[in-house]
Amino acid sequence: MELVFCGTPRFAVPTLEALIAAGHKVPLVVTQPDRPVGRTQELHAPPVKQTAQAAGLQVTQPEKIRNNAEFRVQLEAIAPDAIVVVAYGRIIPPWMLALPRLGCINLHGSLLPKYRGAAPIQWAVAMGETVTGNTTMLLEEGLDTGPILLQQTLPIAPEQTAADLFGELAVQGAPLVVETLAGLDAGSIVPQVQDHTKATLAPILEREDGRMDFAARSAVELVNRWRGFQPWPGAFTSFDGKKLIVHHMVVVDGQPGTSDPGMVSVKDKRMLVACAQNTWLELLEVQLEGKKRIAAAEFLRGQQPAHTHLRLG
Repeated sequence: MELVFCGTPRFAVPTLEALIAAGHKVPLVVTQPDRPVGRTQELHAPPVKQTAQAAGLQVTQPEKIRNNAEFRVQLEAIAPDAIVVVAYGRIIPPWMLALPRLGCINLHGSLLPKYRGAAPIQWAVAMGETVTGNTTMLLEEGLDTGPILLQQTLPIAPEQTAADLFGELAVQGAPLVVETLAGLDAGSIVPQVQDHTKATLAPILEREDGRMDFAARSAVELVNRWRGFQPWPGAFTSFDGKKLIVHHMVVVDGQPGTSDPGMVSVKDKRMLVACAQNTWLELLEVQLEGKKRIAAAEFLRGQQPAHTHLRLG
């Protein structure tokens, strides 16, 4: 098939590689512009661009696509059988949706209609799901509302983070896209309308999503959110007016006692924090603003005897 591929981050790379390996022609790869990264603000090419160039494919990086006449002429001249979209990061305009004969095919990292939006992998973990997966769908103008083509499930292990899951879903989703294209071309896949009454949202993550609310959330909920919000925004609270990042934490089994949420109990050099519903967290690794990442036991040593009653948040 003649395909146009739209994608930007590392999550999209396995699909592009699978399409090339399957023998499809990809005359054009569309990705976002190079962006400045880090303290030096040096421009970095997106992973999809790097992969496409290594494969000798033509790349275009339009800043905008909706009313981009030059880009539209370029795509219409190709007249692709399908446009494959994986984590491109731009809303596909109506003219582009209507262009290919098989439509615009999207790989989405959740079991739609659950977790529609920009961060489906992160929110599935953060909400404590034990199973997630990939969905291929036909794009339409709504946000992840298009008809479902194929789905695959993937278990979420109890200690798995969103960062761990990204790689697995990316690799497993690649052959699903290849299978979807073959099925659409053969007419063996019948698009299924989503049950919109079961839809949930996975909005783009904000920095404040990482703030730990000990009074409102149980220990399990806080651990799940920390797992889901890796590598960003992570999990953080405050101590003595400074930001305290929590790099690793676990739920405490049993009942160490009762205390107000946010109060720290020190037992056998362990840093235990009271949470909602009379549950407890053990903080294992922390990092105070402006300091290095250290074990919680080392952090506690630095607070004695200045603080006999420690409170977070």
